[in-house]
Amino acid sequence: MQPVESNPIPYRFYAAAETRAWAAAWAVGLPPGAVVALHGELGAGKTCFVQGMAEGLGIAGPVTSPTFTLLHEYGEPVRLIHMDAYRLSGPEEAEDLGFEEWLERGAILAVEWPERISPLLPSHTLHIYLELGEDVEERVLRITGGAGA
Repeated sequence: MQPVESNPIPYRFYAAAETRAWAAAWAVGLPPGAVVALHGELGAGKTCFVQGMAEGLGIAGPVTSPTFTLLHEYGEPVRLIHMDAYRLSGPEEAEDLGFEEWLERGAILAVEWPERISPLLPSHTLHIYLELGEDVEERVLRITGGAGA
């Protein structure tokens, strides 16, 4: 599991390509079963971050936002489940869709809008906070959690 940061140092990116590259390098160390909660307003770069994760995990092909489908699953060599909880009414709906089974499969799970299902997130969840910066393309990223947080 990636290290816990109790006083996270912000990372700053000035282009989507920088965000993707950083996420790719960071994701290389993610173990099977890792859960990554992506916090941030619309347009903050959550899907961009998952695109980078997929690249770092060796997943080829396009990675798109699951806003309307709720879930995209990518495979080989590592399975990545990309969930968008924005349209869910709450944790119960995620449970009905099979959230517990996704956790049990050992895939890496990336969840956008995790606030909607927060009671279901395991204690080892890594929380990525993406914020809009002062410049149009600037993003500020902080990481907390993990390792039984």
